[in-house]
Amino acid sequence: MSFQATQNAFMQHIRDPENNQFPDIEDRRLAIYRELFFNNVEGFVSSAFPVLQSLYSEQDWLVLVRKFFSQHDCKSPYFLQISEEFLAFVSNEYTRTAADPEYMLELAHYEWVELALSIADQDPNERAVSDIQTQPLYFSSLAWRVSYAYPVQFASSENSELSTLEEGNHLVIYRDGDDDIQFVAINAITAHLVQLIESTPSIKYSAVRDTMQQLLPQFDPATLETGLITTLNDLAQKAVLVTK
Repeated sequence: MSFQATQNAFMQHIRDPENNQFPDIEDRRLAIYRELFFNNVEGFVSSAFPVLQSLYSEQDWLVLVRKFFSQHDCKSPYFLQISEEFLAFVSNEYTRTAADPEYMLELAHYEWVELALSIADQDPNERAVSDIQTQPLYFSSLAWRVSYAYPVQFASSENSELSTLEEGNHLVIYRDGDDDIQFVAINAITAHLVQLIESTPSIKYSAVRDTMQQLLPQFDPATLETGLITTLNDLAQKAVLVTK
């Protein structure tokens, strides 16, 4: 057997020892490698998804991570990429079992966004908005708009029975000035507003106002404008909206 073939056989055994024997090395020695590799990956995944982990028994969590470890072909050893690979695995390759919460995918995505934002680089051109009505508006590079069916931001081992929300769960997750990850719950109208600004960088307030009035003709224009200014100022104070 060539050296490369030996390497491949060794790694296949480490990932899935039950289905891939490797008689070239004493099993007592192999067990050290098996434990080392798996524990490292399990530690990365648990650190990235602590709330999700808390919803499982220890055995069920290890079974889930073992499936990821043995079945998914990770391309990167970096911490963030491993968590992203785990999210891709549960989203695209994994079949949910009775041990998994119904909102498993949404919670995994929410926790991954928190992690991604915690290490994201801020656009150096961004600065605080001092006048909503005159300055071009941008969605911050340290914010993420998401919509879920479940209120996953409140999930915990003590609050695991979540129900879907009739109007959906719309959030803006962002990193604040102290580098802490925060979220703000928004309604469907504000979600449309944020999406408009996110998809139209440098949009001016007048264009925002006109577009929202077209989308919401049932609202009195003056009332709608008052609400828009209040909402935009609040998002700007949180640095979710910035200018350049």
